[in-house]
Amino acid sequence: MPTGELRRALRGHGHALSPLVQIGKSGLTTAAIKQVNQTLADHELVKVKVGGECPVDRHAVADRLDQEPGVDVVQIVGRIILLYKRHPRTPRYEGKRALAGKDGAAAAPPAKKRPSKVRPRRAGGAAGKR
Repeated sequence: MPTGELRRALRGHGHALSPLVQIGKSGLTTAAIKQVNQTLADHELVKVKVGGECPVDRHAVADRLDQEPGVDVVQIVGRIILLYKRHPRTPRYEGKRALAGKDGAAAAPPAKKRPSKVRPRRAGGAAGKR
């Protein structure tokens, strides 16, 4: 199970992804599970769409996919399941590559705050009278 910080980062990365695997009216077959595993090996972070005609509940599909070795369910939104499986040699979202991308963004100097413009007060009495 990924840590909370990693899960948050994975949800952010997964937001822009399109579903690469669809589970249809046949349900979660062995061929569909093989396809999910192959796609995870290629992409590391994958969206799976469970069709409305699927005979199995979306949570049951997520539980079954979570039982695969190394596969973690990151998020379930509607009928979309976000899955993560760390790449054995070159992980994209963990380790040195992820830290290098994070440090590059953090190394930029913070923007300087500009002083706010202060209007001079009017000379005279009450502010409401003209």
